[in-house]
Parts: sequence; C-alpha cells; structure tokens
Amino acid sequence: MADNSRNDDETRRGLVTRRGAVGAAGGMALAGLAAGASRAQAAKPGPPIGAPSILYPHESPTRSTRSLAATWRFRPDPKDIGEAEGWQRGLKDFRLIPVPASWNDIFDDVRNYVGSAWYETDFRVDKGWAGQRIHLRFGSVNYTAKVWLNGKLLGGHVGGHLPFAFDITDAVSLDGENVLTVLVENKIQLDRVPSKPDGARWHMHTVHFPQTAYDFFPYAGIHRPVLLFTTPDVHLKDVTVKTSLDGKVSIDLEASAPWSGKASVTISDEKGEQKGSVTLAAGKGGAVVSLKNPRLWSPEDPHLYTLTIRLENGASPDEYALKVGVRTIEAKGDKLLLNGKPVFLRGFGKHEDFPIHGRGLDVPSIIRDFELLKWIGGNSFRTSHYPYSEEAMMLADEHGLLVIDETPAVSLVFADPPEIQEARFKQLRQDIMDLVRRDKNHACVIMWSLANEPLVKPFHTVDPEPPGGNETGLKFFSPLFDLTRRLDNTRPATIVSVQGGSTDWQALGDVVCVNSYQGWYSLSGQLDLAEEALKNDVAKLRARHPNKPIMFTEFGADAVAGMHAHPPEMWTEEYQADMVEMYIRVLADYPFIFGTHPWAFADFRTSQSIMRIGALNHKGFFTRERKPKLVAHRTRALWSKPARV
Repeated sequence: MADNSRNDDETRRGLVTRRGAVGAAGGMALAGLAAGASRAQAAKPGPPIGAPSILYPHESPTRSTRSLAATWRFRPDPKDIGEAEGWQRGLKDFRLIPVPASWNDIFDDVRNYVGSAWYETDFRVDKGWAGQRIHLRFGSVNYTAKVWLNGKLLGGHVGGHLPFAFDITDAVSLDGENVLTVLVENKIQLDRVPSKPDGARWHMHTVHFPQTAYDFFPYAGIHRPVLLFTTPDVHLKDVTVKTSLDGKVSIDLEASAPWSGKASVTISDEKGEQKGSVTLAAGKGGAVVSLKNPRLWSPEDPHLYTLTIRLENGASPDEYALKVGVRTIEAKGDKLLLNGKPVFLRGFGKHEDFPIHGRGLDVPSIIRDFELLKWIGGNSFRTSHYPYSEEAMMLADEHGLLVIDETPAVSLVFADPPEIQEARFKQLRQDIMDLVRRDKNHACVIMWSLANEPLVKPFHTVDPEPPGGNETGLKFFSPLFDLTRRLDNTRPATIVSVQGGSTDWQALGDVVCVNSYQGWYSLSGQLDLAEEALKNDVAKLRARHPNKPIMFTEFGADAVAGMHAHPPEMWTEEYQADMVEMYIRVLADYPFIFGTHPWAFADFRTSQSIMRIGALNHKGFFTRERKPKLVAHRTRALWSKPARV
C-alpha cells in the first residue's frame, strides 16, 4: 500500500479552515463546512493556520487553560434520529453524566450500549481572552465525535484514545452563554480499528456480548478532559525534542503560521539553565542546546528538565513549557539499551479500566497503579491495547516508568476483504501519526507498538485459515513501519505477536514481542508440559530472529480472587501464581530476552461470554479494585532480586 499519509491526512481533515473552526475529521458527512468557515475567516484578518496544535495545553504567561464542566447533559440516540430532529440546537429529555467517564458503567440501561449518544454543556468565556485565539480540545472521545458550538458545526473526529482540537475564535461568544454539543458514536464496525469479527464470513464457536474482536469492553463516551485554552495569534504548534548522552538537545519548532522570526529556548532544572536561540523561516526552525554534565533520565533517577520555548513575536509573544528527559533508547544486537546500557523490563500489560468511570480519566487511580507497580518491583508497562491518557504519560515521566506505547490496532484480521483492509490501513496510519506527534517528547516512551495480536483469521472461529493472509499482513505492516521510523528514528518499533503468529510480521520490528499462554489456552492445567512447550517456543523464536532482542509481553492465567485449591487447579490463585512463576523462572535463563510482562496488572471488564466469569478478565495480579492476589506477592518476591541484563 502506498504511503500517501500527508495527502490522506489533508483529506481526513477536509473541514480544515484557514482561520475559524478547524478540526480533524474523517468518515463523516461534513461537506460544505470548510467553505463556510473560510468565508468566516475573511471577517477577521490574521495569519492562516492549518489543523490546530495537539500540544498539551499547559498554562504559561501567554496562555490560559480552563476545563469545562464536570457534569454534562446526556441522551442516548439508539435510532440515530437526533441530528435530523435538531438535537444539536438544544438537548431535551436528558440526564446528567460526568465528564470524563464512560457511559456504560454509569447508567444501567446503556451498560452494553455501543451506539450513538449526545452530550451538551454550557460555558462562558473570560472577556480577558478577547484578542487571543481560543481553542477547544478533546483528550479522547470513543469512537467518533461530531461537534457543534452554538448550533454551528465545528467538525468531527474518527478514532478513540487520541486528542483533537478546534480553533473556535470566530465561533465562540464572549458576551454570554455558549452551548457545546457533541454527538458520540461507538458502533463496533468491521472497517474500524479495532473492529469485530465478520459474522457473515466466519463461524464462531464462542460468542461474546457485545461481540468484539478483542478481549476488553468497548467503553464509550468522552473519556478525557475537554479543555478551552488560549494562544496568541501566532503560536507554537509543535515541538520535537531529541537528546543524546553527551548532553546535546536538538529542538525543532513549528509555528501555527508561516511566520519568520526569532525564538528563544531555555533548558533548566534546580541547578541552573542553558539558553539557545532559534530562527524560524516560514514557520519552522531548529537549534541544538548543549548541557554540561547532563543528568540522565532513568527508572532509578527520573530527572526531568523544563524546556521553555518563546516565540519573540513583538507585542504578541508566545511562551510554552514542557518537561523533557535526557536519555537514549535503542535495540542493539540482542539487547535493549537505555542510555547505552542493557535494561530488563519488568512490568505488565494493563488497561485504563476502573469501576464506575470505566475508561474515563481518573488521576488518583493512575497514581495508585504506579505505586503498586513500584511496590511489586516493576519498572515498565505497555499501553495495551490503545494509547493511554497524556496525564498517564506525564506521570510515567515523573515516576521513571518505561512505556511501550501501543496503537488501537488490536486483533487485526488479514483475511477480510481488500476494501476493509484499506479502511483499517488509513485509520491506523492516521493513529500512528497522531500518536507519535502526541508522545514523541516523553522520556518514558521507549518503544512504539503498531499492533497487538494481528491474525490471519479471527479468534474463536472454526473455519480453516485461508491462504494469502501472511502476505496481506506483510503488505499492510511494511509501510506502517516505514512511516513510524520516518516520524521518529529514536525509538524501536515493533508489533506484539500472538503465540503461533506470523514470524514474518514479527521480523519487521526492531525487537520481537510475543504473547504466550502455554498452560492456559494451550496445555490447559498442565504446567509440566507447558514448561517444555515454552522452552521449545523460545528456541524457535531465537532461530527465526537470531540477532534481535525478544520480549514476552503477555503470559498468565485467570484467577478468581479467593478461589483456592491444593493441588493447584485452573482459576485458583495458586495455579495463577505457579504459572507466572514458571514463566519468569524459565525466561530468566535466556540472555537475549530483555523483558517479561505478565498479563495483566489488574482484572478488567470485558464482554459477557462463557469464558469470562462476571464479564471480567481475571488474569490481573490485582483485583479490579486493586487488591493483591497471591501472584502479586509471589512475583514481588521474584522481582526483589536484581534482573539479569
């Protein structure tokens, strides 16, 4: 598949205007919006801008930020009649819902609902913001969003877990109430990322409710904060920071307009600061600042510098600051090197999943999870199976946690029709671009994972595997790896493969990551045979990938908290602990294995099925309420010993 990422990005953002309401859109009927907004542009002169910045809106002397109401008006729309009936001009028959949160765990009647729903809130704008650009930013809406302000369409966004923004300067009222309306739609469709099995083509031997292609719940709603923020007319749109062990910090800047002028950059910590300058031409420029005796970021010392950038634009300068760490990460030979030294990853795959608010952002839960991760002896986690919140990434920077940053491409199937593959490809390509742009400056992010458990045919199907799926997957993934490396050449890229999955797809990555469930999904209950099978699996992986580091990114067993047996049996805490201990012990003997991430950190909600007691995946080391199981104590003892590197 050709890489037309730049052109396709512009197509997806066809509603982009030069001045007024601007946003990222795709897959929605938004015809005519761009032309109308361009006419609005003429009403207020100023430099043209493209799609709005998705830089996290930190406050500064030139920028203000405000979070919108914690409680919105909410109404499901199961028949998709709301827009035709004009709900965007005023929502009636509503109830109140917290934002951010998933609607599924709030209201009983939408517990398993995956259709459309409407959100509405009011806000006023500080009159002191007059003369500045005013932006509206969504941290994440799952899965699609269509946004109106005061009854006028701003635009939309396709795909959950990543931010999008609108410049609302010409649409917002400074003199009274503003009404913000959002249509959220989370239908599970075949051509989406992630998707569902094609029931018309495959015969399922296990049916889930709701039916997904993945083993976690399809939570829906406005999942992360909705923010207003201001900038000067010309402002910083993007920054890219790259660091080296000798203290050289490369800083590339992009302004919101093709502006030419000077910018200053300052890197500081409690011991002092180092300054530099940048000359921007046509909105872009870069510089290198050298730090003497840099203090390197690592799990043992997660030191962060403050990078302050100031566009010196006369009477309207723009100032923006963010935290950065000086560190390097690379795959070299069969090792993963952090700051030039081998590192061993201990930690988990986990989920943004908490009782009551579902996938909605909850900072106390994030900090508690990180405390438990440190308590058990972990130094890392994977954002399985989608990008986690920016707040989580910032906290991981502060806590010194190493993060494998994963896209939403879970359980992709490569025997589906070509038009389905093409739609998924376009969505995943955009997700990769947005993810790298969002997280490229986080010291915690050490690897990009482009997919989890891609398959030729869906799980839980009885049909034979059709030919050609392996080649289809190679054609799908190869340009995406190329794109990722062009966007960021400072981190390894990988896909997380499933036990028995395509070794050709694995080989595209800089490191090999594999999920393995010997003793659970295969050789169930037979840990002695599972141990031998695991050793054989490792030998085959090594033979196929002799010069690459290998990591086991999932292994584990379900255990219902409080269920015990002697001798150990499946579903008991004892069996789970014995299985995990076996994996950790066996894998520790191989010097080319650079990490073990048991699955999963905590129990999490999933669809109802005969495989999932209480609609939960019970493979957590902690319960959903974060109470430790036996396996947590057993693993803490194992991880109290230094890792072999």
